[in-house]
Amino acid sequence: ICVDRHVKTWRKNKVAIYWEGEPGDVRTLSYSTLYEEVNKFASILKNLGVTKGDRVALYLPMIPELPIFMLACARIGAIHTVVFSGFSAQALADRINDIGAKLLVTADGGFRKGKIIPLKEIADDAVALSPSMEKTIVVRRTGKPVAMKQSRDFWLQDLLEEAVAFVEPVPVESNHPLYILYTSGTTGKPKGIVHSTG
Repeated sequence: ICVDRHVKTWRKNKVAIYWEGEPGDVRTLSYSTLYEEVNKFASILKNLGVTKGDRVALYLPMIPELPIFMLACARIGAIHTVVFSGFSAQALADRINDIGAKLLVTADGGFRKGKIIPLKEIADDAVALSPSMEKTIVVRRTGKPVAMKQSRDFWLQDLLEEAVAFVEPVPVESNHPLYILYTSGTTGKPKGIVHSTG
């Protein structure tokens, strides 16, 4: 709903997100474009079996797909956790297992200080330690070749071809969890803080 309210007003053509990547690539998303993307991403999640109350882990670099997936989860009542893309496979698996996430969104890699971080490779190691994990969506960011497991791993671009343009927002109570945010774990086991939708 937080994107819907702007597409019916004068704000629809205003910029919602300015983004610049480390290599210098840029993207600008208006409120109407953001609305379209959130609906398509919500459609993808639904097509992969994600429903209200399911947990989704987001292990992505700082790219527009991250907030779009966050909003898409909220649209269908799914609960997301954002995991810092600098964390290890074990740290990612710990968070996946703690919430019982069934779907992971990651990228083929990410750029950090001129180097490519092999996010898909790290994600694969984490998934191997996560019994609840069923499917992985992979965003093409670096173009680096990665291993894809059939029937488990899906390229975002391929999934977008079957996505519909509108997904009805799922109503939830104000105390329904919106996301779970974890402490860094530097002084002990990471602790998850639940943030409600209200």
